[in-house]
Amino acid sequence: MNSILKSAFLFLLAQTILFAQKNPDEISTREMDRVNWMEFKAFIPSKINTVLLPTGTLEPHGVINNGADNTAPTAMAHTIAKRTNAMIAPTLPYGITGSMEAYPGAFQISEKAYRPFVKEILEGLAKNGFKNIIILNGHGGGQTAILQTVAAEVAIEQNVRTLVINWWSFASDETKEVFGQDGGHAGLNETAFIQAVDPTLVHPEKYSDEMTTPYPKTGTWAAVPFPSSIGLYKEREGFPKFNQAKADEYYKKVTDKVENLIQEIIKKWDLAGL
Repeated sequence: MNSILKSAFLFLLAQTILFAQKNPDEISTREMDRVNWMEFKAFIPSKINTVLLPTGTLEPHGVINNGADNTAPTAMAHTIAKRTNAMIAPTLPYGITGSMEAYPGAFQISEKAYRPFVKEILEGLAKNGFKNIIILNGHGGGQTAILQTVAAEVAIEQNVRTLVINWWSFASDETKEVFGQDGGHAGLNETAFIQAVDPTLVHPEKYSDEMTTPYPKTGTWAAVPFPSSIGLYKEREGFPKFNQAKADEYYKKVTDKVENLIQEIIKKWDLAGL
């Protein structure tokens, strides 16, 4: 057998073995924008009827990336997708930024544009066969209320089941458990989460405590733009610490908690026959 035929034979043999080893019940990728339509049809909704939709925005985050609100839920989706038997919809990276719009690199989408766009995305996910639509939201402010309202509307109108998770708020107990204190916007909790995802997005050398401002108590004062790119939930708490071990521990606890919530809610939906 000459070398060309031998190489061709070995290639075909390797492909045959690879094909034989592939589990026909396992989809090739959990990412909706990477799977082809034929495989999508074979798996959704007969074998997979849950989808994770990461949402965020672009705005300043102290010494981590402007897209932290996108980075966090996207990483979370990739961590838990297989464990929750879910597909991952492409991240919606632009949102309602609010009082930090003036900072370099920030984007502000109006509610007038954002609300119907999000609704049509959710309707499209329902049309494609997903029964459980889980929004992993990475950005707070007015965006959270809009997502919850629109998700509720789609659930009723399309006869699907929706869940909106604002991870930083949902994981507030884990923040206190790991760090012994509360966090903040771009504070120790969010900075640690991003550090666990990708340490190259974190720049401790640029940090100083002067970059922080505690959020005011309701009815006391309001400033636009907000005077700092790091907003603390409590005075003298939540300063970024840049501890990699703590960051990794925090990431695991948060993603595990989010995964458990999704599984619990879907189980209860099913038990109720909804």
